[in-house]
Amino acid sequence: MGRTPSHLEVSQFDLQRVLEALVDPVRRSIVTQLDASGEDLKCGAFDMPVSKSTATHHFKVLREAGLIRQYYVGTSRMNALRRAEMDEAFPGLLDALTTRQAKGS
Repeated sequence: MGRTPSHLEVSQFDLQRVLEALVDPVRRSIVTQLDASGEDLKCGAFDMPVSKSTATHHFKVLREAGLIRQYYVGTSRMNALRRAEMDEAFPGLLDALTTRQAKGS
């Protein structure tokens, strides 16, 4: 496994934990940026008004809730939105979030 952190299986997703992760505007922004990009992004590619250490915390919360998958490419930690898995566990949740964010932005 190397440096790749562990990730939850779909059966381990917990709605309360997902909602608690999404309550923070920085974390919602990470999710919507990943969704809009349509591709995996390295941590430094996000537009965030927080320090690097705070950003690391936000990525960890999202990963531990099951919303993102992280892996390394060289020295870059990549982030992938687990949309299909979230849609399987909680149909319509990410659509509601990303549609609302797009209209509210």
